[in-house]
Amino acid sequence: MSKTALITGATAGIGAAAARAFVASGWRVIGTGRRADRLDTLARELGEVFHPLAFDITDEAALDAALAALPGDFGEIDLLINNAGLALGTCPAQDSDLAQWRTMIATNIDGLITITHRLLPRLIARRGGIINLSSVAGTYPYTGGNVYGGTKAFVKQFSLNLRADLHGTGVRVTSIEPGMVETEFTTVRTGGNQAASDALYQGSHPMTGEDIAATLLWVAELPEHLNINRLELMPVSQSFAGFQVARAG
Repeated sequence: MSKTALITGATAGIGAAAARAFVASGWRVIGTGRRADRLDTLARELGEVFHPLAFDITDEAALDAALAALPGDFGEIDLLINNAGLALGTCPAQDSDLAQWRTMIATNIDGLITITHRLLPRLIARRGGIINLSSVAGTYPYTGGNVYGGTKAFVKQFSLNLRADLHGTGVRVTSIEPGMVETEFTTVRTGGNQAASDALYQGSHPMTGEDIAATLLWVAELPEHLNINRLELMPVSQSFAGFQVARAG
């Protein structure tokens, strides 16, 4: 029997790669995102087993309307992949834009908890699963990480607390915590600066959206009595940041 996964942020990067990977493995996939044109392109590629839902994850009313309108088997959701999220800005806290902080909180935290709360009854009924995309930024601090890292630390801890609350329901919960992945992430973070993105990833052999998608699929298709609580991934070229020391001149 085919299962259904709902993947947020499916318009690019990890989300789009995950939609392709899950469909190829026999799943039905609901893909959400703000960019309807990209979702429609993905729907043409993947066919009738992919259902696009175009809405902003921070718009609670639009989210509710989209979930209420899911047709047929797409309404029976077995897996929620909370992938939608973003980083904005690279400045230290004292030079940061407060509006960017609020956008990251609204997307990475508020949107994630809202769709999770809405789908918990369905996931419990089907003994399904939740995979949340956190980041190594939620564990290891770095200059300019401020609110983005804070949101990903929330996602990591929220995942562990969900796991505790859902004890006995059969619902599995996993926090996936990648390091450097070459997607649109840095272009978005820098306001469209492709050169900055290219410079960051040049020569580093970073992970790809397809690498993380394969990991998500592996977690989802493990035997039902196994739960991966947390999984941290980095490319071999990346390791833990060193401490900083400011010295008197």
